[in-house]
Amino acid sequence: MSEMITADLVDLDLSAETKEAAARALAERMVTLGRVTDLEGFLADVAAREAQMPTGLDGGIGIPHCRSEHVTEPTLGFGRSAAGIDFGAPDGPADLIFLIAAPAGADDAHLTILSSLARQLMNAEFTSALRAVDDAAAAAALIRGDESPAAAASTVPERTESADGSKNSVAVSAAASADTATGTTTGTTDTTADAGASGERPFRIVAVTSCPTGIAHTYMAAESLENAGREAGVEVVVETQGSAGFTRLDPAVIAAADGVIFAHDVPVRDKDRFAGKPTVDVGVKAGINKPAELITEVRGKAARGEVSAGSAPGTPVERSGDSAEGYGTKLRKWLMSGVSYMVPFVAAGGLLIALGFAIGGYKINKAPSVMDHFMWLQADSWGALFFQIGVVSFGFLVPVLAGYIAYGMADRPGLVPGFVGGAISLTINAGFLGGLAAGLIAGGVVIGIQKVKIPASLRGIMPVVVIPLISAAIVGFLMFVVIGKPIASAQKGMTDWLNGLTGTNAVLLGALLGLMMCFDLGGPVNKVAYTFATAGIAVASPSDSAMKIMAAVMAAGMVPPLAMALATTVRGRLFTQTERENGKAAWVLGASFISEGAIPFAAADPLRVIPSAMVGGAVTGSLSMAFGATLRAPHGGIFVVPLIGNPFLYLIAIAAGVCVTTALVVVLKGMRKQAPEGTGAGVADTAIAAKVDSKEPVAA
Repeated sequence: MSEMITADLVDLDLSAETKEAAARALAERMVTLGRVTDLEGFLADVAAREAQMPTGLDGGIGIPHCRSEHVTEPTLGFGRSAAGIDFGAPDGPADLIFLIAAPAGADDAHLTILSSLARQLMNAEFTSALRAVDDAAAAAALIRGDESPAAAASTVPERTESADGSKNSVAVSAAASADTATGTTTGTTDTTADAGASGERPFRIVAVTSCPTGIAHTYMAAESLENAGREAGVEVVVETQGSAGFTRLDPAVIAAADGVIFAHDVPVRDKDRFAGKPTVDVGVKAGINKPAELITEVRGKAARGEVSAGSAPGTPVERSGDSAEGYGTKLRKWLMSGVSYMVPFVAAGGLLIALGFAIGGYKINKAPSVMDHFMWLQADSWGALFFQIGVVSFGFLVPVLAGYIAYGMADRPGLVPGFVGGAISLTINAGFLGGLAAGLIAGGVVIGIQKVKIPASLRGIMPVVVIPLISAAIVGFLMFVVIGKPIASAQKGMTDWLNGLTGTNAVLLGALLGLMMCFDLGGPVNKVAYTFATAGIAVASPSDSAMKIMAAVMAAGMVPPLAMALATTVRGRLFTQTERENGKAAWVLGASFISEGAIPFAAADPLRVIPSAMVGGAVTGSLSMAFGATLRAPHGGIFVVPLIGNPFLYLIAIAAGVCVTTALVVVLKGMRKQAPEGTGAGVADTAIAAKVDSKEPVAA
């Protein structure tokens, strides 16, 4: 196993001013050593991880990291910035930057080493030594563990004294090191001994930490919680659910615990093990940045007798960010939870209905039930079968939407009232709007019930009997008696308005939907437009206006990836080798109505790609509406063109939008100023481009 960091991977005078430039500077060193095979591809993976959650931490630390197929072996790059670089940490810029590159299939041994580094970053003595060391080889040895922090710091005491102690708020001793390979850790031996001497049992906490990649934040949060526990005289035992796997906490340890802390950005595995205890549920960065507050919070809940009922309250959807995020952000996540579960029903049901029309003709919706009349050798019977299966699938749209909005708010206890409310919405003709309202109401009712203190003897039946019974009754009453009729009236009014759209109004609506489809390429805004369109055709006999809207939405969603594919073909020199390869795949993705095919281009150059895509999408959406194109299928791209009304004009609308977006991207990228010669970035880019053009490998 080669060393993960050497002197060649250390830059003690990092001059980059932005996190992107810092990652590039360190990644270029990895390319030179052959540790990274594709610079731009690797940086795109780093940027994608950064987009999930900023990697800046309190204490002046930035840890950009990712798993990437472009990494040949686990590698660390270290840079020290005198000016500081903003990585999104609450306390300001980072002066210590670690770029962690892990192969897509890194083994457990490597990941354990990386997790050990993450824990060391919570050691004030370690970070102070890194700020003091003035030799790249010594810095690499310190990071590898070949040299102790005390020895490194003693070589230049004046640098150590000038370090900003305020940026290292979490103190740690050498005895705090933990066995990360096992996945369970504790750092409370001294505290336990002291408590035993005094005759008092310390407060006991079990915690679970996890993050999307399971490389850094998982273990840093564990170390931070353990350190804070020692300072507070509390026993803290942590289960790290990282990429190297995890070992479940001993059930006896969980049973003896007085409280639970979840610090996670991905779902906690086997969460029910911790039910019935005072629980604090936050994002992983809260576990790193404010562990003492979390310990205080869980102790307060224990003192008040607040415990979780059944599954611990909180969900992967709601807990994918910090607990301090605003209500608007949470609302968006709840709604997106419902939409994400609904979309497969839309695709399956819609395509089956479209297939039924294609095989059986436009009158297939009048066919009798295939239970009573099915002829194996008749095409009409098969068309009727597909159509009727599709209609049944569409019947789940609103209940699934409502059920999983409630799930996003209140976890599994929200499913029953959510599905019941969604089904009632269909019964009273409240439709899509009723489903949204039912889901939000169901989630809110369950959360309210979970906050009520109940006797310990009843906790076991709460999630399976009491909560479903009470919440379903409340939601049903509200939907049938209180808000159902007004929502149904609003739904009818919106439907009538859409059916009445003609001329300029229809064209403007098409342009607006096109802009939304191309704004975030599969994100929340894109999904709002798509859900709006599919809700209109989610009936056995949709209106002509609803089918025009569906056609405009799908046409606009095809534009961004097709335009990026065309741009990389006609002006390839404006794009990196990785982007040109992505362009080949974008042809198929765009033709299949997968807008996400343009995400790699938008992530690399959002200020040029996204506005260009939005303009092209608006052109396509407005032309599709103007041409009167209709579509019954909610998905399929060019593969459902035979099911489109006015297919030739429809394809012209798509081609026009693709050409507009392509032209704008080419013009905007052509106007981009090149980095001046002599700068680090410019020299690296020029060298890489030269190797690509000459078909030489990028890696040295």
